[in-house]
Amino acid sequence: MKITTLALAASVLGSLALGAGAASAAPMGPNGLQAAPSDVTQVRMTSSERMMMKKRMMRKQMMKRRMMKKRMMMNRGM
Repeated sequence: MKITTLALAASVLGSLALGAGAASAAPMGPNGLQAAPSDVTQVRMTSSERMMMKKRMMRKQMMKRRMMKKRMMMNRGM
């Protein structure tokens, strides 16, 4: 009982320290807010790019299904 209470107290204290930014690797600003990385930009996908990604995902799923089917057939024969 005492061990679980001690572990719970340690986890609460750890989360408080992380919430305050004590263990953060990002640089802290003067008002306590973390600076956002400036070299990251958001780019929209065109519909053709979206379709290509969708097709690629479908192809991956099909290949995975084929492999599973092949394994099942090999295991069935033994």
